[in-house]
Amino acid sequence: MLPFSEYPARAASFAAGLGSTVVIAPHPDDEALGCGGLLALLRQAGQPTAAVLVSDGTMSHPRSALFSAPARQAVRAAEFRHALTLLGADVTEPLLLALPDGRVPGGPDEPGFTEAVARLQQFLERQQAATVLVPWRRDPHPDHRATAQLVQAALAGLPHPPRRLEYVVWAWERAAPEDLPTAADAVRGFRLDIAVGLRQKQQAIAAHRSQVAPGVFSDDAEGFLLSADMLAHFAGPYEVYFEALEL
Repeated sequence: MLPFSEYPARAASFAAGLGSTVVIAPHPDDEALGCGGLLALLRQAGQPTAAVLVSDGTMSHPRSALFSAPARQAVRAAEFRHALTLLGADVTEPLLLALPDGRVPGGPDEPGFTEAVARLQQFLERQQAATVLVPWRRDPHPDHRATAQLVQAALAGLPHPPRRLEYVVWAWERAAPEDLPTAADAVRGFRLDIAVGLRQKQQAIAAHRSQVAPGVFSDDAEGFLLSADMLAHFAGPYEVYFEALEL
């Protein structure tokens, strides 16, 4: 059983102390699932927010003939922008890295990694980010882990790196014991009370119509849709985060 319910709870007022915040999503919908409630709280607290979309999102329905890969990318990018609007995000145009869905580079030897790191650094500096929201480093999806590596490399190159909060998406559904934090990770887990932002979070999840039944890319019967069991993890009044321990 996952230990998330045992983590200490933090009040919604926690968001007010995060300052300018950038959410980094591996795929369109991760921003709503993993930290949609916090994004709503940030807006309520008057904190500026911006977003980065790492992958092109095309591989949820790769067999669609009605929607080409560029068309799928356009649909999912539009859903991403709509969800951000529902969460009250600022009008700042999100950074779309458009890395290959399912093959996000996770190291400097992989094509596109170094360029993506540089673009991330430039965006974070331009936004004057005080906090970044990024997938948990061992969230059990390869693109989520690669995204965490991209962000780690970007932050390492900044003279004053922002605070880093790691959110969970697939860890709710697929986490093995080795995917969860250990003492070697030197992180603290906590639950954030997002009750006052939960309605906006649910609206933002629903805005990703191509990923929620009945879907949009209807000619790919084997394509991905968020299951009812998966969605249930994100219907409660708490989100889970990890943050580095203060030494």
